Amino acid sequence: MFAHAVMRALRKNKTLRYGVPMLLLIVGGSFGLREFSQIRYDAVKIKIDPELEKKLKMNKVSLESEYEKIKDSTFEDWKNIRGPRPWEDPDLLQGQNPEIRNTKTT
Repeated sequence: MFAHAVMRALRKNKTLRYGVPMLLLIVGGSFGLREFSQIRYDAVKIKIDPELEKKLKMNKVSLESEYEKIKDSTFEDWKNIRGPRPWEDPDLLQGQNPEIRNTKTT
């Protein structure tokens, strides 16, 4: 009888019913976030293979070099080509005239 009365009192107590799970969530989330944020700092410490690092440095592409490539390009003759929708075949869509393109293919 006594255990039954205690359990009923604990179920009715709003602090134990809502407050304790909330505190457990906050404290547990804090520890969880600490572990997940530590992964970011551990990943920085990992050393890359020197051969791969050389390849990455040789293939360095900068914003300025890409700008120099397209600086003299003219964009007056470009076409706006719509990509295929999920129900359309991408191979058939490219190169079709606009009237056929407007019909739904299944």
